[in-house]
Amino acid sequence: MKEQIKVLVVDDDRSMVKTICDILRISGFGAESAFSGEEALEKVKRERPDCILMDIKMPGINGVEALRRIKEFLPDLPVVLMSAYATDEQAEEAKKNGALALLTKPIDIQMLLFFLSLLKKEKSILVVDDDPAFCKTLKDILQARGYRVETVSEPEKVLEEMEREYKQVVVLDLKLGNVDGVDVLKNIRAKYPTKPVVLVTGYKVEMAASIQNGLRMGVFACLYKPFAMDELIGIIEEIGRKKLHALLGDSF
Repeated sequence: MKEQIKVLVVDDDRSMVKTICDILRISGFGAESAFSGEEALEKVKRERPDCILMDIKMPGINGVEALRRIKEFLPDLPVVLMSAYATDEQAEEAKKNGALALLTKPIDIQMLLFFLSLLKKEKSILVVDDDPAFCKTLKDILQARGYRVETVSEPEKVLEEMEREYKQVVVLDLKLGNVDGVDVLKNIRAKYPTKPVVLVTGYKVEMAASIQNGLRMGVFACLYKPFAMDELIGIIEEIGRKKLHALLGDSF
């Protein structure tokens, strides 16, 4: 059985929370309720959800302040705020504090369900590298951050793995034995023209031409080994935010 996506729905309107939670559960998602910013903080600390849907206007800690506090200890947790009448100041604060989107009530439930169905898929990464130690290190670190990671060392198996399961991002080494990673990139682009690809290489000078070819083919970024893992994680999170924000619409 596939793991359910857990959504925390936060609003002081108990009837609306119950309605949204009921719809989420019927649609195959896990749903928890909270009726204040304070209760939301307690529940997030106790058991991290996969996403928070939270009203801005609540007694006590409002949604923007709760968002700010949540992001202090869970900076990559997707938080979608909602409001029937948010001010420009509240919208700006929500954006500054890392809200994925600010939705107008009444919520478009079908759009929300589609967003949630993609949310878990957006945590799947493919690492293409022929260095087993690098693959293991990267896989361990990304899995600890909640990502599902598959590794491939043979260039000819890359498309097969991508066809088997959706991948949010491909992390692609530019030197795979005797194979130039750009040739693998060309195959990816032929079938998945918009797939985000992050190039990595330990040969900045030797692979300079390949790096330029990759950039011309629209790779998202190129990192040079050894690089800080937080740098790669930051890039992956940026890709995810852009994809999910585009789905939810330009609400800021």
